[in-house]
Amino acid sequence: MTEDKHSPFAAQRRSGLIESTLYWSLASGKEGTDGRTESSDGLPVSTSDLGMISEAAALLRSGETVAFPTETVYGLGADARNTAAVEAVFAAKGRPSDNPLIVHIARREDLDRLVTEVHPVAEALIYAFWPGPLTLVLPVRPGVLSPLVTAGLDTVGVRMPDHPVALALLRAADCPVAAPSANRSGRPSPTLAAHVLEDLAGYIGGVLDGGAAGVGLESTVVQVQPDGTVAVLRPGGITAEQLAAVTGTEAAAAEPAAGADTPAGASGGGSVPVPPAAVPGGGEAGAAAQAAAGNSPAPRAPGMKYTHYAPRGALGIVRGSSAQRVAETAAGLLQAAQRAGEITGLLLFEEHRALYPADPAACTVSLGSLSSPEEAARFLYAALRRFDEAGATYILAEACPVTGLGAAIMNRLMKAAGESVIDAG
Repeated sequence: MTEDKHSPFAAQRRSGLIESTLYWSLASGKEGTDGRTESSDGLPVSTSDLGMISEAAALLRSGETVAFPTETVYGLGADARNTAAVEAVFAAKGRPSDNPLIVHIARREDLDRLVTEVHPVAEALIYAFWPGPLTLVLPVRPGVLSPLVTAGLDTVGVRMPDHPVALALLRAADCPVAAPSANRSGRPSPTLAAHVLEDLAGYIGGVLDGGAAGVGLESTVVQVQPDGTVAVLRPGGITAEQLAAVTGTEAAAAEPAAGADTPAGASGGGSVPVPPAAVPGGGEAGAAAQAAAGNSPAPRAPGMKYTHYAPRGALGIVRGSSAQRVAETAAGLLQAAQRAGEITGLLLFEEHRALYPADPAACTVSLGSLSSPEEAARFLYAALRRFDEAGATYILAEACPVTGLGAAIMNRLMKAAGESVIDAG
């Protein structure tokens, strides 16, 4: 892996030996033909895997770091009580220290040891969505976690993953596990163990390979306000519509998704300028959620402050009043970029492929159908890594509707593009 010499974060060192990162290939958690995680014998965790999971749990208890699969993406775990272990997570990722970590637990009773109170609305969300891709930001119990986990805040994000390997590891380790995504900071999150090794081999203690992640996007992060309203600090695998079905009220979005008309500057890439972005915002819901996030330099949840999920090439999001306009604009920019010597990439939805000329980019990747946002979510990060494999320097991606899971997809794309949006009219 090539180090970014201009990174604003602390420079890190490899251990020197790739073999220093242990690797366990598991039968449990491998995807079946229906996309659900299952072991070959139908049990949550196969007997043959218990020994390997126990070894990984022993590493966690000893203060080492272990990457493991969840239903969202692979996480890089460490004992959340052990400051030296948590420091190793930040070091491996090159992660800024004011970016809090999510704590993973295996049992509901574990939560009460970590937080001082759980609002009744939060309890209802736990009942509805745990185990699953929902993180709740709650008041932390003083002294039980490393202060690095909370970035010095008085709250902590906690979730219970819905993956047999993750739950087995957490139970075997018998400790709260702080686990951000198992990738270098700013890079696309890992949905395969191979992605973890690409970024972190030689940096971490071990990797449990449980196959492909099912959801493909990180958890939704929410904070319940004293009046019972829910602020979405990061969209994810649980949609705003699903939250509202439980709480009876609309959730407030802390981070706007693409779609409104507030102008903002945006950076381009390569020799082809990218027009200024149009980034949405405003409204009472946004203001309420921003209040929930607070004015502290440390964000309440991961993914709120820094550019994330980015491929190495420049990425822009193309949106417009029709798919035809988007395709025409993207095709023209890609052709100009190719003439300027760029290696081009295009991320599109399958039903729009016929709107483009043959071979519109050096690397064209489909996210599947717009009618199946679950498929797009599952393969988004792998698609962004495909552009890196192709050496793409100038990449355009089609926008998608911001309803349902599309809100989380667009959130990740906007973060990856540094808010750079091209309006096709």
